[in-house]
Amino acid sequence: MNMDERKQQVLQAIILDYIATADPVGSRTIARKYNLGVSPATVRNEMADLEEMGLLEQPHTSAGRIPSQLGYRYYVDCLMQKEPVKKETKEIIRGILINRIKETENLIQISSKLLSQLTNYTALVLAPFFGKNVLRHIQFLPMEQGKAVIVIVLDNGHVEHRMMDVPESLNAADYAAITGLLNEHLKGLSLEQWRPSVMKAIFRELKYQKDVLQQVIEQIEDSLAVEQEQKVFLGGTLNILNQPEFKQIEKVKTLFELLEEEKFLKEVLNPEQETGVLVKIGSENLHEGMKDCSLITATYRLDGKVIGTIGLLGPTRMEYSRVTSIVEFLTYALTESLSK
Repeated sequence: MNMDERKQQVLQAIILDYIATADPVGSRTIARKYNLGVSPATVRNEMADLEEMGLLEQPHTSAGRIPSQLGYRYYVDCLMQKEPVKKETKEIIRGILINRIKETENLIQISSKLLSQLTNYTALVLAPFFGKNVLRHIQFLPMEQGKAVIVIVLDNGHVEHRMMDVPESLNAADYAAITGLLNEHLKGLSLEQWRPSVMKAIFRELKYQKDVLQQVIEQIEDSLAVEQEQKVFLGGTLNILNQPEFKQIEKVKTLFELLEEEKFLKEVLNPEQETGVLVKIGSENLHEGMKDCSLITATYRLDGKVIGTIGLLGPTRMEYSRVTSIVEFLTYALTESLSK
């Protein structure tokens, strides 16, 4: 769609004003507030042209204009400049996530709450799928006398800590030997890929610690065998009620019903892109109940592999330039934290 610079300026001014106020925008408001260097009459003519092009709508006679879905789409694709994430916001995100890196599920849940607090919209985060488990790392560590902990890290970022009783004679060299041997032979394998020959080699090499080794391997087997259901975490669901567009009970009721359906949430958060931020506006979304909403999504990774999605749900009148940058940075920070 080709538009001259003045039409682009008028469209952008209307969208920014409507995002800030939720009120239809008139030509006098644009001419007065945005210093376009033209009269209200000229702005009015441009607004009429933009309406004919389908980029603006007039909610009722004598009212100002509001952006259409097509208008938002043009703004996001052609006019919007991402607002840089403030340094203090980045520090808040990194600080909170670093304190939660011990448990992946806790980290994902915190991310959803954090995103909703930073944007005042509703956050949806699809956690990693824990179905096909592959061992990424094992650490065998002493605790108090006669006790040890096994730290099991899976390739999807899931971390388990399992306690076990051990002989008091076990020393630092024994712990290091068991840790090194298991990582050498089992790292990168699923339970189905364990071979009898590999297991024989492990026990042959550490036959003097056969009983302890057997216990550790059983704990790893249990962890790899557990299939955990993929979860969606919501943050700030009630933020929807703060938006003027959702003052009607029936409209918000339909949306809340959708947010209670786990299957639906997994569908809308199913990764459609490997990298970058995806913005779906109004009827571009899957369900009729989301026709007044926009959904911003981005994927996060572990070892270069996409393992989940972050989503942000709000009215089509979203602060796109600000919140797309926050979603983008949060996925980067989450990827960074999971790698640690």
